[in-house]
Amino acid sequence: MTDPADGGPAPVRILVCDDHVVVRAGLLALLDSAPGIEVVGEAGTGEEALALAARLAPDVVLMDLQLGAGIDGVETTRRLTTGTGRAPHVLVLTTYDTDADITRAIEAGATGYLLKAERPEELFAAIHAAAQGRTALSGPVAGRVMASLRKPRPALTERERDILAQLATGLGNREIARALFISEATVKTHLRRIYDKLGVDTRAGAVAVAKEQRLLP
Repeated sequence: MTDPADGGPAPVRILVCDDHVVVRAGLLALLDSAPGIEVVGEAGTGEEALALAARLAPDVVLMDLQLGAGIDGVETTRRLTTGTGRAPHVLVLTTYDTDADITRAIEAGATGYLLKAERPEELFAAIHAAAQGRTALSGPVAGRVMASLRKPRPALTERERDILAQLATGLGNREIARALFISEATVKTHLRRIYDKLGVDTRAGAVAVAKEQRLLP
């Protein structure tokens, strides 16, 4: 990117999306002092971010994950990065650092994932990296990603995977038994084994871990 006025590099055009007005104001003030960065718009909802991105064509969208009512930051990221035309790079800036949140954001197309506790210089560097399509991760986030990649996935049997997939659709034990042509007692036995392997003790926990570790189809 070059600035036609003087032949130098053009500033990174950035759109800020955060549902908290005070946080957004703080980010705008911070970014206003950053070299080579130009804020072209701000949004308080995912829907507003999509509309502004289509009109303003930012290089980078600084995206919060939790956006209150309406679509969340992950779905907004997915729509921004898979839409027609020139797609902006999305840099997630959030307070959430769970494996599930990180995985969902990256799978949705986020170029980077930063925590709001980062120092301003690291945020500025991440924005410039994202504008060039390079991955930018907070140190703790990078550590969690690497740990997740190194962690072996639970060895589920084919039948356990079938039951887990049915479980994820919200079916009860009786419905799962009917769908798989097995007894309800057999379903319960398999569920106990699934819980043990995944390290959980609830149906919701099993589904959450299965999604996090990509054990579902």
